Amino acid sequence: MRRIRLVVRGVVQGVGFRFTMQHMAQQAGATGWVRNRGDGTVQAEVQGTASAVEAVVDWAARGPRGGSVDDVAMTEIEPLSDETGFEIRRDA
Repeated sequence: MRRIRLVVRGVVQGVGFRFTMQHMAQQAGATGWVRNRGDGTVQAEVQGTASAVEAVVDWAARGPRGGSVDDVAMTEIEPLSDETGFEIRRDA
């Protein structure tokens, strides 16, 4: 099991990034959450098998149609044992 924290920079708010990431994560079988931040970035935590996490990271590097990703910062973090689903959280 692998868990990562992502911070995505670029034109990533107001383009459906969170909703599309939620859909992509669910399709990949990943759990976690995503939210907008006040500085214009999107932050997410993604957990799952190595291939599930990699699928979400690969998508995040491209983003949704209408968006433009400039940078994806990724940090490995400790997996959670009781998480289910992939949620869109309130803005930070």
